[in-house]
Amino acid sequence: MADLNITSPSNPRLKALASLRRRRTREETGQTLIEGYEELTLALDAGVLPEALYYCPELMLDAATQTRVVDEVRRSGVDTVLVSRAAFEKAAYREGPDGFIAVVPAVVRSCADLDVGPKALTVLCEGVEKPGNLGAMLRTADAAGVEAVIAADPVTDWGNPNLVRASKGTVFSVRVASDSTAATLAWLDSRGIALVATTPDTDLDYTDVDYTGPVAVAVGAEKYGLTDEVLAHAAYKVRIPMVGKANSLNVATSAAIVIYEAVRQRGALEAPLSH
Repeated sequence: MADLNITSPSNPRLKALASLRRRRTREETGQTLIEGYEELTLALDAGVLPEALYYCPELMLDAATQTRVVDEVRRSGVDTVLVSRAAFEKAAYREGPDGFIAVVPAVVRSCADLDVGPKALTVLCEGVEKPGNLGAMLRTADAAGVEAVIAADPVTDWGNPNLVRASKGTVFSVRVASDSTAATLAWLDSRGIALVATTPDTDLDYTDVDYTGPVAVAVGAEKYGLTDEVLAHAAYKVRIPMVGKANSLNVATSAAIVIYEAVRQRGALEAPLSH
């Protein structure tokens, strides 16, 4: 199957790509964008099949190697579109594009669609505003083996291009869902998952909690933190000790600290006994 060739920055297909930067268009079409070779290959490894792939060999960092990905996608029956450098740079939303933009199905999933194990480590992000912070949390979740990340009462969607970029594509490798706070808490209860809520308004340090069972680490909006609804529901309210002048940590940093304490405790259970 021959590639379509686009040389004009005003091509209607490129305008359609640009429209997917808007949440309303993503919701109407059920599509989103992946821009970047690294993000695309991670999504492909996670089983994502693009609906179309736009590529520009002139911008590729290693065209000889990376065009093999184009060949693999093409063999799957996906439309592959060769784009001139000028047109691609116009269509790209990031600075210094590397020659890859894919249209993929948007991630649309509720708590009811999640299936986790009996000792699941999950993350609840309530009202987190910044796509970059959500993306950073997904990278931590992917690295730490978190089973699911739930956006409760979300401000943004999982298909936000800035979120996809910040996650380095891990939004497609980690099970994610969006739901109301009430539905999320009900889902946790139905699976016997204890909620550990991060807040400065407690005397319990995050290291003084047992994370070896089924547990969800909850973090809240950057400005306001977790709502009273979540705090009231928590089995434990924990703090991260701070001795500096700032009164809070970045939400993605806070999540990472607590997640890796859970990983440390769980790893200790699995470590072989020394002789």
